[in-house]
Amino acid sequence: MIAHFLDYLSLEKKYSIHTVNAYKNDLTSFSNFLNAEYNQNELVDVNYPQIRNWIVSLVDSDISNRTINRKVSSLKSFYKFLQKSKQIEINPLSKHKALKIAKKIQVPFTSKEINTVIQNISAENDFTSVRNKLIVELFYSTGIRRIELINIKEKNISFSDKTVKVLGKRNKERFVPLLQSVVSTLKSFLELKKEFSIGADELFITKKGNKMNETLVYRIINSYFSNVTSKVKKSPHILRHSFATHLLNEGADLNSVKELLGHSSLASTQVYTHNSLEVIKKVYNQAHPRSNIKKNDL
Repeated sequence: MIAHFLDYLSLEKKYSIHTVNAYKNDLTSFSNFLNAEYNQNELVDVNYPQIRNWIVSLVDSDISNRTINRKVSSLKSFYKFLQKSKQIEINPLSKHKALKIAKKIQVPFTSKEINTVIQNISAENDFTSVRNKLIVELFYSTGIRRIELINIKEKNISFSDKTVKVLGKRNKERFVPLLQSVVSTLKSFLELKKEFSIGADELFITKKGNKMNETLVYRIINSYFSNVTSKVKKSPHILRHSFATHLLNEGADLNSVKELLGHSSLASTQVYTHNSLEVIKKVYNQAHPRSNIKKNDL
C-alpha cells in the first residue's frame, strides 16, 4: 500500500528521490507507532484519535511543530491517495488543523557582506578559490537552490545566451540569466578545471574530480560568511533569500522573481517580501509630505 503511494509520488508526481524518501520515513514512523501502540498493521482502518496520539507522542519527543506538521502532511497526502483510489471513503485527517509554529524571519546578507566575500575570494586565483567564488556568485546572482547548483552540468551553460539551465523541484527545467561578471568567473573556472576534471559532466567538482555534495557546498558558504557577518544563519538558502530580497528592493516584479526562483506559486515567493516591505515603509516615511509632522502640531 505504501509502496504504491511512493510509486505514485515518483512516477506521476515526479517528486525527487529525496522527497519520496522523506514521505517513506514519515509513513514508516506512523506505521511503527500504530503497530507498537495498537498492535495494528492495516493503515486503512486508522481513525483520527489514533493519529492524534501519534502527534502527541511526537510532541513529547521534543520534535519541533514545524517537523510534526510536515510528517502529518505526508500522512494526509497518503490518505488522500487512498481516498482517490477508492481504498477508503473518508480521509481521517480531513479536519485536522496544523500545529502553530513561530514565524521565522530570514535575515538576508547585505550587498556589502556579499561583495566583501567575493572580493576576499578574488585575492586568490587557484582552482578551489575560483570555484568557490563562482559558487557564491551563482547563488547570489541567480537565486538557485543548493541541489540545483551541484546538479549543473557543463552542457547546461550557454555562453551565447548567457544563461544556465537548472533542474528544479519535480524535475522542472528553467533557464536563468547570467551576469557578465559571472560569465567571466565561469570561463576562468573552466580553464582551471581542465587540470582536475576526469571526464566529469558536472560543472562543480572537487580536486579529486568527484561531484560536490550539498554538505560541502554548505560548509563553503558558512565558512566565508562567518568572516564577514554575525548573522546566525549563514547558508546557501540565505544567499537565495538575499537574491530575492535585493531584487524586490530594487523594484523587480514579484512574478519575475517567482520565475527566477522556480516557484510554482506566488505564495512561495511572497515569503521573501517581508524585508522588501520594510524598505518600502522606510521610503514612504521619508518621502511622504506628512510623515514628519509632529503630533502636537495637529
